[in-house]
Amino acid sequence: MLDAAVKALSQIISPPMRSILWRSIGVALVLITVLAIGLQRLLSWFATYGEVWLEGLLGPGWHSALEVLSWIVSIAAGLGVVFGGILLMPAITSLVASLFVDEVADHVEREHYPAERPGVALPFTMAIHEGVKTALLTILVYLIVLPFVFLAGAGFLIFFLATAWLLGREYFELAAMRFRSPEEAKAMRRDNAATIFAAGLIIAAFVSIPIVNLATPIFGMAFMVHMHKRLSGRRPELIEPRRRSGVPVR
Repeated sequence: MLDAAVKALSQIISPPMRSILWRSIGVALVLITVLAIGLQRLLSWFATYGEVWLEGLLGPGWHSALEVLSWIVSIAAGLGVVFGGILLMPAITSLVASLFVDEVADHVEREHYPAERPGVALPFTMAIHEGVKTALLTILVYLIVLPFVFLAGAGFLIFFLATAWLLGREYFELAAMRFRSPEEAKAMRRDNAATIFAAGLIIAAFVSIPIVNLATPIFGMAFMVHMHKRLSGRRPELIEPRRRSGVPVR
C-alpha cells in the first residue's frame, strides 16, 4: 500500500501529469471559492434566523439544544470562507476527480501496467453522477459531524475517519468502474472494505495538508488505480493474445 502511495506521489509531478494537475487545481479553486461563500451565507442565515424557524417547527422543548447549535454555527459562520474551504475540500476533490478520472488512470496504466488490458473510459454522465453523489454525501456527513469538531480531540478524529471512509470509497469505485460494472465495483469495495478504508486514511492525510491538498484528485485517483490493480491481481493473459494476433493495443 505504501509502495502504491509513493508511486502515485511520484507520478503526479511527472511531465505527462502536469497539465492535468494544473487544470484540476484551477477547477478546485473555483469550486472552493463558490461553495465556501455559499456555505458561509447559509451558516450566517441559520445563526440569525434559523434558530427561531427550527424552534417554531420542533417546539419550545428544543430551545436549549438549538441555542447550542446556533452558537456553534455562529462560530463557523464567523470563520467564513476559510472554514468553508477546509470543510468542503474533501467534497470538492470528489467532484474534481470525476472530471479527470480517465486521464489520470490512463497515464498510470500506460506507465505501470503496459502489459495488461487497459480500462474503459467511464461515461461522462456516470462519472459526474458519482462525483456529485459523493460530494453531497460528504457535506451531509460533515454537517452531522460538525458539532463534534468543537469537542477537543474527538471531533477532529471523527472528521478524519469520515474523510477516510468517504474518499477511499469514492476513488476506489471510480478506478474499479473502468473494468467492472458499478454493481461489481461496489461489491468489490465491500469485499475489501478494511483495505480500502486503510488506503482512504492515506488520502485523508493528504487532503488535510493545506495547499498540497489541491492535488488530492490526482493523487487519490492514481493511488486507487494501483490499489484496484493489486486487489484484482495482474492478468497479462487478457492482453497477450491480442498482441500475438497483431491487434493494436493502446
